[in-house]
Amino acid sequence: MKTKVKLLRMLVAGIGLSFSAMAQAQAPTTKAAQQTSPDAKAKSDADIKAKATDWVSSLKLNDAAKEERVIEVIDTHMMAVRDWNNSHTYESVPAGINPATGKGLSVLDRQVIVNSSMPKSVHQNLMAGLHKDLTEEQVEAILDKYTEGKVAFTLAGYKSIVPDLSAAEEATILANLKQAREEAVDFKGSKQISAIFKIYKTKNETYLNENGRNWHQLFKNYVDAVKAKKGQKPVEN
Repeated sequence: MKTKVKLLRMLVAGIGLSFSAMAQAQAPTTKAAQQTSPDAKAKSDADIKAKATDWVSSLKLNDAAKEERVIEVIDTHMMAVRDWNNSHTYESVPAGINPATGKGLSVLDRQVIVNSSMPKSVHQNLMAGLHKDLTEEQVEAILDKYTEGKVAFTLAGYKSIVPDLSAAEEATILANLKQAREEAVDFKGSKQISAIFKIYKTKNETYLNENGRNWHQLFKNYVDAVKAKKGQKPVEN
């Protein structure tokens, strides 16, 4: 009996030592993570400042004071978007359905939803700051930097798919794409930006359908033509 009690005590002591060792092993990791976080933020801050500086330099303003003000406006905005995105995860939006499609919300959908709730003042301050020191053309150039040139790229796509696009159609499509661009600057990363543009691309396709076009057929014809050039079979309806 004494032997069993002794073994039990040894086992309990062993378990205690094991947990103690695990805690000691984990402590440095946790501490290192806490120390890395400020370092990561500092690097992110520097990267954002460098990007803002590069964008403004491309405008060739030839006015140091003006350049510094515009850099500060962009830097402040991009940091605000980053911080909001990092502190408001998709998990804060319930995994429900998209009422427009009936499909479950994806992680991207949920992140876009939560990011769209960012205070409007963040966007307003960006636009007011840009318009204060830049021409309309220069403002558009900065918005294009934010959105990876998606306006020109997407418009070129429409022109390829609809070769006889009228001036009125092009103007409407371009206006929608510019609206997408201005909204997209408040989102982080290519996927979120593309999600905002997708909203307005759908709007453009609906516009074409409602004005005598058949977007589905136009797109099919375009894809078939591209495949024909490559010697591939056309797409089935």
